[in-house]
Amino acid sequence: MQKPLLNFYWIKDRPWRLLAFGFGSGLSRYAPGTVGTLWAWVIGLGFPLAFPNSLESEIIFLLFVGFFVGIWACGKSGVEIKTPDHSGMVWDEMLAFWFILMMIYPTSWFYQILAFILFRFFDIVKPGPIAWVDQFFKNWQPTSSQEPWAEYVYGLGVMLDDILAACCTLICISILIRLGI
Repeated sequence: MQKPLLNFYWIKDRPWRLLAFGFGSGLSRYAPGTVGTLWAWVIGLGFPLAFPNSLESEIIFLLFVGFFVGIWACGKSGVEIKTPDHSGMVWDEMLAFWFILMMIYPTSWFYQILAFILFRFFDIVKPGPIAWVDQFFKNWQPTSSQEPWAEYVYGLGVMLDDILAACCTLICISILIRLGI
């Protein structure tokens, strides 16, 4: 079977593809992860307006659901295109950046820009544990008995390294705030 041509028509054909590719933002020819994160930031700016009276627990629940939906969407899309962690699948960046924004809102533009830069750094460079998780899932090969579960394992790998990058970003921002920067 030939790999599908990745374009908006192919992506919009199935809801999991549309989600995995960040509603088309992952189709950028240049730095799709950065474009997906920027798109997430724009959407995230509307969260206080969209959820003015919501509790943090409700937003955490939505992010939690988004994580598991992302495992399904990215895993299924990755199996379809025979690339478990395709650079165009940006739902993982989007969800991870929304998690960061939720943790730092309300905050200044300085900390939002800093969060964006730090997150992109950790997601691209993948230091330490982020790289270990990323490589583990990229190198994982299913046995024939695990084949039905392969897409979920691949999807978990796609999502998990970005959540770790988000956690590293939040740790750095916490330290900087504590230092009074």
